[in-house]
Amino acid sequence: MASTIRPRAWMKDGVTNVKALISHPMETGLRKDKASGQIIPAHFIQDLIVTHNGEQVLHGYLGPAVSKNPFLNFKFKGANKGDALTISWNDNKGKSDSLEVKIN
Repeated sequence: MASTIRPRAWMKDGVTNVKALISHPMETGLRKDKASGQIIPAHFIQDLIVTHNGEQVLHGYLGPAVSKNPFLNFKFKGANKGDALTISWNDNKGKSDSLEVKIN
């Protein structure tokens, strides 16, 4: 299965820039299916964790208010080119994904 995470990480002036697009429906549990009229069950990312060489640099608690296919963009200091960066998430239905990227 292909990863749901499409990341980029690069160094500029001693700062690591990270961008990632996560493919996820992020359903609130409040919308109705147009065809059946039934409520679409909630399905959203709860935890988003980014680690640099095993040390956590970001922990986000997401929820149903975040839009479909969330986009992550942040910066941090203390990394070097070639270091490993791992992005992972868990959702309210027990699904998860994780991907490692090298910093350019």
